[in-house]
Amino acid sequence: MPTPVLNLVLFEPEIPPNAGNVARTCALTGARLHLVGPMGFAIDDRKLKRAGLDYWHLLDITYYENLNVFFQKNHGPFFYFSTKARHVYTDVSYPDGAYLVFGKETAGLPEELLKAHPESCVRIPMLNHPDARSLNLSNSVAIAAYEVLRQWDFPNMRLEGDLTRMHW
Repeated sequence: MPTPVLNLVLFEPEIPPNAGNVARTCALTGARLHLVGPMGFAIDDRKLKRAGLDYWHLLDITYYENLNVFFQKNHGPFFYFSTKARHVYTDVSYPDGAYLVFGKETAGLPEELLKAHPESCVRIPMLNHPDARSLNLSNSVAIAAYEVLRQWDFPNMRLEGDLTRMHW
């Protein structure tokens, strides 16, 4: 049986270490990374590369000029992660080929996109406090990715460690 495909999408990422951390998550989970511009950094930014360390050769990464180009080339299903969403991310059943879409660090996803797809918008619950605005982007992506992989029973992933290999 073929391995299901998970797509992680960053819309206009602004902070190189966040994008690098997401790239590392993709490399270690087998997820495909989609970077939608314009981005707040050059793809050769050393902070981006440092966050991804030596995992860049494991990445399946595609770059898009803008959101219109991204939607022209991809057909979903799309799940939009936002603090404005009404559905909790764990209440969704994610199918093979799902695209988890995350917005830029300072503004999230465009509201018109969220309003056009309210049933596909999901949130990660947070403390109910006015100062609790949002989780870090790379943390949110990792939480969401591992929920999908959990639902899929962690396909092609190592599920057991080997204590004889541990080097403290």
